Amino acid sequence: VQLQASGGGLVRTGGSLRLSCAFSGRTISRYSVAWFRQAPGKEREFVAALWRTGTYYADSIKGRFTISRDNAKNTVYLQMNSLKPEDTAVYYCAADSGVILSAMRVAAQYDYWGQGTLVTVSS
Repeated sequence: VQLQASGGGLVRTGGSLRLSCAFSGRTISRYSVAWFRQAPGKEREFVAALWRTGTYYADSIKGRFTISRDNAKNTVYLQMNSLKPEDTAVYYCAADSGVILSAMRVAAQYDYWGQGTLVTVSS
């Protein structure tokens, strides 16, 4: 499985961006997928996940970000609205077929990663 993340950029506070993560090699519907982010000098943190059981979000972005999947395009999206300077980070998509629900927020549990896309939110 190969993941290709895109859609990052520079946006002002309150603006929106949509990140995309294109899958190749396997059908996306077979995997649980997630977005993580890593700000300079900080550890990689969980942002959102899409499981068969539903969608899950970090408290810091709940109500502002939406994760979704288009099986026909084999692509996962992260719609980010009302962006804040503290959302500035490199965003990574991740996938795995064997992560259990209780471990979805743990980056080390995911075998497949995209290359990251930089989101910068100016104040």
